[in-house]
Amino acid sequence: MASNGTVKCPGPMKATSDGVFQGENPLDHALPLVIVQIVFVVILTRLLAFLLKPLRQPRVIAEIIGGILLGPSALGRNKEFLNTIFPATSLTVLDTIANLGLLFFLFLVGLELDLKSIRRTGKRALCIALSGISVPFIIGIGVSYVLRKTITPGVKAAPLFVFMGVALSITAFPVLARILAELKLLTTDVGRMAMSAAAVNDIAAWILLALAIALSGTGRSPLTSLWVLLAGSGFVVACVLIVPPVFKWMAVRCPEGEPVNEMYVCATLATVLAAGFCTDAIGIHALFGAFVIGILIPKDGPFAGALVEKVEDLVSGLFLPLYFVSSGLKTDVTTIQGAQSWGLLVLVIATACFGKIVGTLVVSLLCRIPFQEAITLGFLMNTKGLVELIVLNIGKDRKVLNDQTFAICVLMAIFTTFITTPIVVAIYKPAKQATRADYKQRTIERKDPDSQLRIMACFHSQWNIPTMLNLIEASRGTEKREGVCVYALHLMELSERPSAILMVHKARKNGLPFWNKLQQSDTNQVVVAFEAIRQLSRVFIRPMTAISALHNMHEDICASAERKRAAMIILPFHKHQRIDGSLDTTRNEFRWVNKRVLDHAPCSVGILVDRGLGGGAHVSASNVSSTVTILFFGGSDDREAIAYGARMAEHPGISVTIVYFIASTEIAAQSVKVDINDHEAAITSETADKMIIVGIKKLPEDSSIKVEERIVSSAKEIVEVVKEFSRCNLFVVGRMPDGPAAVALMGGRAECPELGPVGNLLTSQDFSTSASVLVVQQYDSLKSTHFTSSNSKKIAELPEGESETET
Repeated sequence: MASNGTVKCPGPMKATSDGVFQGENPLDHALPLVIVQIVFVVILTRLLAFLLKPLRQPRVIAEIIGGILLGPSALGRNKEFLNTIFPATSLTVLDTIANLGLLFFLFLVGLELDLKSIRRTGKRALCIALSGISVPFIIGIGVSYVLRKTITPGVKAAPLFVFMGVALSITAFPVLARILAELKLLTTDVGRMAMSAAAVNDIAAWILLALAIALSGTGRSPLTSLWVLLAGSGFVVACVLIVPPVFKWMAVRCPEGEPVNEMYVCATLATVLAAGFCTDAIGIHALFGAFVIGILIPKDGPFAGALVEKVEDLVSGLFLPLYFVSSGLKTDVTTIQGAQSWGLLVLVIATACFGKIVGTLVVSLLCRIPFQEAITLGFLMNTKGLVELIVLNIGKDRKVLNDQTFAICVLMAIFTTFITTPIVVAIYKPAKQATRADYKQRTIERKDPDSQLRIMACFHSQWNIPTMLNLIEASRGTEKREGVCVYALHLMELSERPSAILMVHKARKNGLPFWNKLQQSDTNQVVVAFEAIRQLSRVFIRPMTAISALHNMHEDICASAERKRAAMIILPFHKHQRIDGSLDTTRNEFRWVNKRVLDHAPCSVGILVDRGLGGGAHVSASNVSSTVTILFFGGSDDREAIAYGARMAEHPGISVTIVYFIASTEIAAQSVKVDINDHEAAITSETADKMIIVGIKKLPEDSSIKVEERIVSSAKEIVEVVKEFSRCNLFVVGRMPDGPAAVALMGGRAECPELGPVGNLLTSQDFSTSASVLVVQQYDSLKSTHFTSSNSKKIAELPEGESETET
């Protein structure tokens, strides 16, 4: 018979329940309980991320705070809630899933770190990284001595010293990259320095963490820690020798544009798990093995990107937040009580900030970095994040950190990361560059038509490229002119996904992710197309990349157009053509990007509605045979359209027809009332319209540009006239026509205001045509409120010698 003091332990949870109709509570079973926990955690963390977004905080802050709120510091104080949603019997399952998700997330972090880039790290970045590690590490040892004397008595000195040193010296590479991207500093000098130093710091932190784990072992013999270190070193050496050749072999068999073999993906994930098992068996941690495999996998080619796409959404979206909850359930802020505890919290935060900021600042100044940039680097290097939390959790699991020390360090990590963005925004304000005095050619219409034409052609994906290239081929003019310089700007959306940092690496190396001059492939149609137009035509192509959030992507477009002195920005329409000929929305967010560019552009803007101009590939100059129709009503935008069309007409394979709409007497009488308040401007505009038409009529009869005049009295007649020319290849129209005949088209609700009344007519479902449409808005200095170059990050581009000279 059991004694009265015997306690009966609860049995293990069943995986699934038989359902409520069988009298069972689903929350008493492992699978339904984990489902509820995941849904609850994801909703809470996403809500907190939304609330903190105006403060420009990275998502990791919301996830750490969410974990703490669910723990004994807040909601967990309600024992009924804690025992229902996070009962003690479920914590093993929760921790297992969380650590499995963390295992693969650290594998993704390893994929972000490029060893080649780290090897090329300059002396200044290396010195900053070493000072950013060594100074906080030394100070952390001092702080750990104070903690050991006060709130952590009896803990081994060596493990505590190393854990606190690592906790204070870490810089969170993924979190820092996200902050730099949000502040548009990724490709600036400060951003490059911070990223290089943080990458070195991350590698050093993992080495120190492996040392801390080895020292915190429970083995009685001091040789145990030595054996752990030696076995860990042997594991790394073996991986360095075996992993890169194997994965290079896999990468070679995954050509660009082809789906990655599922067997290779499964083999990689199995390798990550096996590496995690090996390091866990050694006594370091399973995460260390996954991180090492991620670092050693080659970053070139589509293989690494495919791995990221397969793993990241499930891991970072669902499983990773569970790790923050697991940490939050161990964090009890209420243990920080009394003057001594709060004093220790202030001490830890102050020393963490002092070590990172002052250590980085002093070395940066010695490296002759300006004070403003040096202090900015200090605060950026003070960013903490997930790796910090991993260190603290391992320390707590190894009994090196007690509840109070753990809570203090977690709050320190939140505080130091939270202050980074506001302080950097406040102290780092690059000097604004004045508008360039030599930037005068902001339109296609100009006094000297033989001067070089600079166009910034933007695209979201390779589907936009064939039509864009054919438009550029048609715009190159004649040999007697200075030619066309095209800046091909790849617009890439920066998201919360880890792959966004991979995009940054590629943009830095190649200027454009698909433009790899060292490993060109015949299957890469994009490279072939750009090379063809650059070599066969008198056109300079300069690839660039803008990596931005969609809400401020227009700033990068406008700032780089001003920096490159572009005369026109060409943007792809937010709709693409379906097989049946109708236009379908690609992403509505790109529509708002186009609208903002129209409002703020420092030059003329064209929106290209792509209906397959020239087919699905670039057409060589000798094979070009296109007809272009310009619908001319009057006004500055329509004159800009004619100026563009006149340049196209110089191409031997292109004929241009200008359809000049003349208002009947009835419409002309209405337009007098419209223009009466601005009579002088109306006369000036009308005179300019007539002069440009007269100039074209004086051209020789064999000219490839001609004028067709049509008298119209209503919108219906205008539509009938336009239908006569619907079999052309391209329509070029002004966005806002301004003439007596245009009055008939005004009024009514337009589906796409950014296209104007004529553009809406040509893209409506009621108008049948296979012609692409270029809607042009001429630059007006009185209306435009454009951005200066200092308001945006420097766009990544190819080295100077690769194409047109930097200006």
